[in-house]
Amino acid sequence: MNPKFEGYSHPGALVDADWLQRHLEDPKIRIVESNEDVLLYDTGHIPGAVHIDWRGDLQDNTVRDYVSPEQFAEVCSRNGISPATTVIFYGDKSNWWACYALWAFRLFGHKKVKILDGGRDKWKADGRPLTRDKPGYPRTAYPVPPKRYDRKIRAFFQDALVFSKAKKPLIDVRSPREYTGELTHMPEYPQEGVLRGGHVPGARSVPWKTAANEDSTFKPAEELKKIYTENLGLDPAGDTIVYCRIGERSSHTWFVLTYLLGYRKVRNYDGSWTEWGNRVRAPVAKGEQPG
Repeated sequence: MNPKFEGYSHPGALVDADWLQRHLEDPKIRIVESNEDVLLYDTGHIPGAVHIDWRGDLQDNTVRDYVSPEQFAEVCSRNGISPATTVIFYGDKSNWWACYALWAFRLFGHKKVKILDGGRDKWKADGRPLTRDKPGYPRTAYPVPPKRYDRKIRAFFQDALVFSKAKKPLIDVRSPREYTGELTHMPEYPQEGVLRGGHVPGARSVPWKTAANEDSTFKPAEELKKIYTENLGLDPAGDTIVYCRIGERSSHTWFVLTYLLGYRKVRNYDGSWTEWGNRVRAPVAKGEQPG
């Protein structure tokens, strides 16, 4: 095991590139690439990796919600995934979307999940093998999950509103200018229809990238503890809600708090600012202070 991982609360939640390259043909794992840019997979991917599209495969195409348990079981079945399969996620953007896909798998109760530290960016930068060949795996019969575990790791508007009014831990992981209200979208990204800028009153600003190194790997445990537990004062035994724009960047922070630091109850508000910033009469704070 990578010595860095030993400091994390759940060191088995990560694999490094050396380990993965040795296990590319391991039948007990399934490597899943999930990117913001859905075309990246076809330009070259880790040998043996399948592509799961965060939008097309994991989200309902009509209602703003996730797929049903039946649809999730179909996604797993056609990719040769069973409940016993260890699914290793990786992707672009420092693993935003890989963490998002992992979080979605946890919504349906799939337990064996890991992230490739450094994701696609580091794998490619290190000159490791990529292929355009698409693998084919025998279809499985993934059992339909009995339910989606929304209440356990997912937050909704009313949950965030209660936290806002009670001054409970709310973490805004967007960029500083999105937080202050100067921007209604990520820097260098197009406007996506949000009508108001700012943040949820009471939310603290801790951009997701404070947890990542320049090479897209996660920072060591001691640095993460200093950011979230010491400087921010979060209680690992408490209840915390994280949010961003649509839940992808906050999935990265959710993974850090849940798996790397061992926080007991962290929920991802996937409606995030595209819901809050468009909702009639939703309270909004602007500026650098939580409000």
